[in-house]
Amino acid sequence: MLRRAHEFCAKISRGMWLATLVQNQATLVQTQAAFVVQVAETNRQNAETNRQLAETNRKLAELERVTAERFARILALLLENTRLLQALPDAICEKIGFKPPA
Repeated sequence: MLRRAHEFCAKISRGMWLATLVQNQATLVQTQAAFVVQVAETNRQNAETNRQLAETNRKLAELERVTAERFARILALLLENTRLLQALPDAICEKIGFKPPA
C-alpha cells in the first residue's frame, strides 16, 4: 500500500513538474515574442533617427555651402571698397586740380 502511495505521489510530482515546465516554456515563448517586438520597434526608431540625422547633415552641408558663397561675395565687396577708399584721396585731389608740391 505504501508503495502504491509513493508511486502515486511520484506520478503527481512528475505531472506537476511537467506542468511547471510547460508553463515556463509558454512564458519563455511570450517573453521572446515581446522581445522580438521591442527589437523591431528599436530598429524602426533607429532607422528614423538615422534618416533624420542624414537629412540634418544634408541641410548643414547646404547651409555651409551657401554661407561660404555669401562670405566670398562679402569679402570681394570689402576688398573692392577698401581699394576704392584707398584711391579716394588721390582721386579727389586730381578732381579738384590739387597738385602736391614737387
